[in-house]
Amino acid sequence: MKLMDFIVKDAVVVNLQGKEKEDVLEEMVNALVKSRKISNKEKVVKILLDREELGSTGIGQGVGIPHGKTDEVDNVVIAFGSSKQGIEFESLDGEPVYLVFLLLAPVESTGAHLKALAKISRILKDKHFRQSLREATNAEEAIKIIKEEDEY
Repeated sequence: MKLMDFIVKDAVVVNLQGKEKEDVLEEMVNALVKSRKISNKEKVVKILLDREELGSTGIGQGVGIPHGKTDEVDNVVIAFGSSKQGIEFESLDGEPVYLVFLLLAPVESTGAHLKALAKISRILKDKHFRQSLREATNAEEAIKIIKEEDEY
């Protein structure tokens, strides 16, 4: 599975402005609306926040992987965002989040959704990869870094 098959290039946001989880989720969902991947922003944000109620998707080491299932998409869709200042995300390790991979999947999807989550988790274990993504200064650079890591 290649993440680049699902990442929406127009929804790669380097230097997220939000400092709180809800603000960042809205900011990233807005990018998906602008890229015409979804239409109902409020519905998708609610799905993501409802998922967060079950437990934070801030998995630690500066990473958040908010995700949810929605009828707004026909296949897996991933937005990426990075933050210079860090986001209060109620992470498992209590640390701020700097990298956010937001994943949406169709309601009936299980396999692709889980494979995408597993792939994101796996590549984010690489400290060098995380650091490179944090240092990316624009969307093109972030996409290039993800593309290179996606090859392995």
